[in-house]
Amino acid sequence: MANRVDTFLELVVKQKGSDLHLVAGNPPRLRLHGEMFPVKYRELTDDENRQILYEIMNPRQREHFEQHGDIDFAYEVPGLSRFRVNVFRHLDGVGAVFRTIPSHIQTLDELGLPPVLKNLARQRKGLILVTGPTGSGKTTTLAAMIDFINTERKGHILTIEDPVEFLHPNKNCLVSQREVGTHSKSFADALRSALREDPDVILVGEMRDLETISLAVTAAEMGILVMATLHTSGAAASVDRIINVFPPGDEPYIRSMLSTSLCGIVSQELLRRADNQGRVAAIEIMLNNAAVSNVIREGKTEQLENVIQSGGMQGMQSMDNALRRLLDAKIITGEEAYLKARHKADFEKYLEGSGVSSVEEIVLDSAQDRPGWTNR
Repeated sequence: MANRVDTFLELVVKQKGSDLHLVAGNPPRLRLHGEMFPVKYRELTDDENRQILYEIMNPRQREHFEQHGDIDFAYEVPGLSRFRVNVFRHLDGVGAVFRTIPSHIQTLDELGLPPVLKNLARQRKGLILVTGPTGSGKTTTLAAMIDFINTERKGHILTIEDPVEFLHPNKNCLVSQREVGTHSKSFADALRSALREDPDVILVGEMRDLETISLAVTAAEMGILVMATLHTSGAAASVDRIINVFPPGDEPYIRSMLSTSLCGIVSQELLRRADNQGRVAAIEIMLNNAAVSNVIREGKTEQLENVIQSGGMQGMQSMDNALRRLLDAKIITGEEAYLKARHKADFEKYLEGSGVSSVEEIVLDSAQDRPGWTNR
């Protein structure tokens, strides 16, 4: 028997939305192409929302939620999709956000990502960072890079995630996927254990703290390819974030390690397409070369932007250059480019008359209720 939330999740997938928000005191809301829209449905009460969410949580998850007030886990609707779920308490009761995880792992080519990402994925050791704000597609990009490695080389890929999102089948590689909270207490514990599990590639879902970052850099120094995400915007900010996590006395040491172990940083933003038919990624790419290594070692990260600008022949590109390419191809509007640009003055000339695009109302009519909740 289907759970009651499945009907809403089916609506998200059919509308090609990215997120479902169930917040007590509000009707359900969907995020479509980066913007939130309400579903035509009644407001959910706290008791109703709690019952809906407890249906999909096991006893351990319910206990954790009652003790801590929030929890992350994955939920799958067979034949539809997987979802990353965060359940939380708020002022009016219980809320939850479901993030869609496509069943099909898109390739780097299908995502339209720069070919240089394949070269990055071919590295045999070092640290690759995929950065950007929440909801910028970091997980999708990393999944495509892992799938490329899984297809092209033979080895052991170990993922450490919270929760496990994309499910990677064994192709040419053996893939072991571990979930923080279920298979290990923390990212740091799982990463420490991973060093004894003969991995060729380690995916770290998120580098959140000093211990995790230190272990990831150490693993990269030991000859393992480590791929991880950071919630930062731009290559320079990502380098500074890693350095600033460490005590001041350790700064020269970590700068030296990072200057040799870093392979590259991919920083991305998602923008609405000009035709309103989905979103497209704008990608900033920094590859480690002699100039980048020297800048990191000497602590002059403010110079990284200039190094990226001069590294176009190697495959580097700045965020603003990526935005200009999308503008020239008429894939995005001037307004979208201006909002995401690092140097906004350079994009003022692309601004046109502002207007709000209309989106059809999303309907889940409560008048059609059956036991459980129906779609349109």
